[in-house]
Amino acid sequence: MVHVRATLSVAFVALLLAGCHSKTAATPDNFIQALNAHYLEHSECLMPDAPRFPYETSDPDKTKQMNSLVKAQLLTVAQEPSIHVSRYTATTTGARAVPRFCYGHREITGIESFTPPVVAKGGFPETQVIYSYIIKDVPVWAKTPEVEAAFPDMAKATSGPSTGHATLAKTLVSWQFPD
Repeated sequence: MVHVRATLSVAFVALLLAGCHSKTAATPDNFIQALNAHYLEHSECLMPDAPRFPYETSDPDKTKQMNSLVKAQLLTVAQEPSIHVSRYTATTTGARAVPRFCYGHREITGIESFTPPVVAKGGFPETQVIYSYIIKDVPVWAKTPEVEAAFPDMAKATSGPSTGHATLAKTLVSWQFPD
């Protein structure tokens, strides 16, 4: 009888400890895992709307941006003087980067704050998370002075730690971005 009680006590303590380390608990470690899993599959890109190539523009700001990618040897440019546009096509090197020109992914370095989970419209508890991150796996072309000058938001994001905000939903097995 004493042996059975001791076994049950150990099992109960183990169950309590396992609950504390559950992937569904509202903890910074669980939020970091969920955010990193999401951002590993969702890269940061210069052109999230993915233009079609060959790409034509006469807009001076777009021309400056595209010309920085020409300088980085990702694109070639042909001038069409009769219609006042520049036509950009991908180089062999740039073929891997077009059409979005992704320059890395967020790696979460810490959770700054989060709200207590509350049940949202979808029926799952949700929390608002503010996190710090760095951009990992930045390609060489994204670090060139011309590209950094043409895309200042990218230059700022890749220069050091930043902060972000996300909504995370609790599922039966973990936290994730709500659909």
